[in-house]
Amino acid sequence: MDLQIHETFLPHQDPDATLAFYRDLLGFEVRADVGYAGLRWITVGPAGQPGTSIVLCPPAADPGVTEAERRMIAEMMAKGTYAGLNLATPDLDGVFEQLRAAGAEIVQEPTEQPYGVRDGAVRDSAGNLLRIQARRPAQP
Repeated sequence: MDLQIHETFLPHQDPDATLAFYRDLLGFEVRADVGYAGLRWITVGPAGQPGTSIVLCPPAADPGVTEAERRMIAEMMAKGTYAGLNLATPDLDGVFEQLRAAGAEIVQEPTEQPYGVRDGAVRDSAGNLLRIQARRPAQP
């Protein structure tokens, strides 16, 4: 099989705050911004990586989700336990300096983890947990 990760989905609640975080702070390209029935789906991705995207979508937009499930999703988003994403960078400390200066919610400063990576964590505007890892050279 020849597979690659094309898109992943993260929930958002405020399209303007979402754009401010992913486009303005992280520097991702906006690839699509689609509205339907008062909701917005915003597709972003890292510059130079057109085959990898994040679709920032309204939580529980699926009509099959019950009201109780919608409340649970909202509670989990508020705690940062509903969705997450791992990113990588060659300049972990520089990225965290920029995030800190912009007032992003730093959850964990960059640190060596016992499982072999150096990373830190931040929350996006919707509460999603983003772990950012130091990019390591490829292993043979």
